[in-house]
Amino acid sequence: MIKSDVLIRPAVTEKSTALAEKGKYVFLVNENANIKMVKQAVEELFSVKVKSVNTGKVFGKRKRVRYQFNKTPGHKKAIVTLYPGYKIDIIHNV
Repeated sequence: MIKSDVLIRPAVTEKSTALAEKGKYVFLVNENANIKMVKQAVEELFSVKVKSVNTGKVFGKRKRVRYQFNKTPGHKKAIVTLYPGYKIDIIHNV
């Protein structure tokens, strides 16, 4: 898998921006990507040193629309922790 195919986009939410102040960054990643692939992709694309990576799946929720139920799409996300002194400027790098 190509490095640019591993990371889909950064998750920019209130919680992720609060984590970014602590040196942790949240990315939506490919469903087939593992921790090693995410670590290599972040280190190569942003030129930083990654301390650890935690991944998790977010399952789609069942929503009611009038008389029927639909399901929102799920995704996989990764929380990347960097070593002190490294920083990713998500707004300019995306």
